[in-house]
Amino acid sequence: MRDISVSVILPCYNEQGNVERTTLAALEACRALFSDFEIIVVNDGSLDATGEIAERLAREHECVRAVHNWPNQGYGGALQRGFREARKDWVFYTDGDGQFDVREITRLIELLDRFDLVVGYRLDRKDHWMRKVNAWGWTTLCNLLFRMKIRDVDCAFKLIPRRLLQEIPLHSRGALISAELLARAIRRGYRIGQVGVHHYPRLAGTPTGAHPRVIFRAFAELLSLRGRILQGL
Repeated sequence: MRDISVSVILPCYNEQGNVERTTLAALEACRALFSDFEIIVVNDGSLDATGEIAERLAREHECVRAVHNWPNQGYGGALQRGFREARKDWVFYTDGDGQFDVREITRLIELLDRFDLVVGYRLDRKDHWMRKVNAWGWTTLCNLLFRMKIRDVDCAFKLIPRRLLQEIPLHSRGALISAELLARAIRRGYRIGQVGVHHYPRLAGTPTGAHPRVIFRAFAELLSLRGRILQGL
């Protein structure tokens, strides 16, 4: 397996019950896998103790940094902040809720000899059936509108070369961010590999992805950005 230079981005919103466990798991995995890495916890305007915990972790661990959006910028805004902060050659992101095992990044790295970036798709997704239905519909719609063939557009387990993030504009502040990223990469000629990764139940906190406000924002951005994305603007 290749030893890459990697920035791990952990977007968090009201994840005080998960952020420490998730960050420490990422730290343990990275120490075992990489000689050059950093972990960036993005506190996206949390109203609980997420920010304080992230700051403490940064003080205790040299490879951890905490950055803060205020007010809340949305999922896309959190990721974009993490992307701007990243300093390593590769950027990997997963959610701060701890529903993925960072050690499975090895599955993505193994495909880098054949692809320019690699994204995961969830095996046996541990979410409510309605969220699964919504995710299937959203992925199908994004694939249709952006002419892609992605199995799980919003799977938060993606490994991206930082040069791509420096080449493309990203406008989405909400849940469209993953589809926008992938669509723009494809239009730049980047080859995307896909591999299954395991998904685990949320142990604490409340998911926000199914909130009507989040869904409305995603569709609003979809309509406003579709033309620009397809034209590469």
